[in-house]
Amino acid sequence: RFSGNSGLGVQTQRHGEWTRQEASMVAPLATIRSKDFSTGTAVSLAPGLNVLNLSYGMYAKAGYSVSQIGWAPEEASIISYATKGSAVVSKAAGNDAVAVGGIKNGQQDYLDLALVGKASAIFVGALSTNGTTTSKAQLASYSNYAGSNPLVQSHFLVVGVTGSKTGLYGTSFAAPIISGYAAIVGSKFTTATPTQITNQLLNTARTDTLVNYNASVYGKGEASLSRALAPASIK
Repeated sequence: RFSGNSGLGVQTQRHGEWTRQEASMVAPLATIRSKDFSTGTAVSLAPGLNVLNLSYGMYAKAGYSVSQIGWAPEEASIISYATKGSAVVSKAAGNDAVAVGGIKNGQQDYLDLALVGKASAIFVGALSTNGTTTSKAQLASYSNYAGSNPLVQSHFLVVGVTGSKTGLYGTSFAAPIISGYAAIVGSKFTTATPTQITNQLLNTARTDTLVNYNASVYGKGEASLSRALAPASIK
């Protein structure tokens, strides 16, 4: 448990409770469910659009291939859904200041690696603030970045995490914003598939609000809900 203030006064909650609250604040009409990962069971999907928020990583000694990892039912199901496009998967990029899938202290996040190239997966990095065209934002010092892999760059978004105001720092608190955005976009485009919603968020990201935009840092750019919802003529 740790304390923060997301605009409701100071609260002391566990990490998962914070990320759940954040997603529900972005998309208040969405049905929010929590998964107890101590049960060792697959993540189940509900009828309608499913958005899975992953504000965690799976770390092990660097140098293995993804195929060598013995995935638990939870992660195996998540990877399958991202591969098949059954659910939007919003994955916190990580807080090691390395490229997604990179090595820090001899460790790699194999959940990141397993989601590279998956149709409905989005890696989410953190900006130190929200960007505008007149006050551009830059990547938070702790945030992982897209790196040189085009498959990561094409599925990487950034959003502001104003830890100076909330006391909540980390890409863990960037991912739920994208989860909320995906739910909102799905509520407008009700026949869209999770992959189409994923692509809508990726393809409407902004690059003009970022300091020295470079795809190897920011991927597709800063997520823009207004652009993702807008008719093509005013994007």
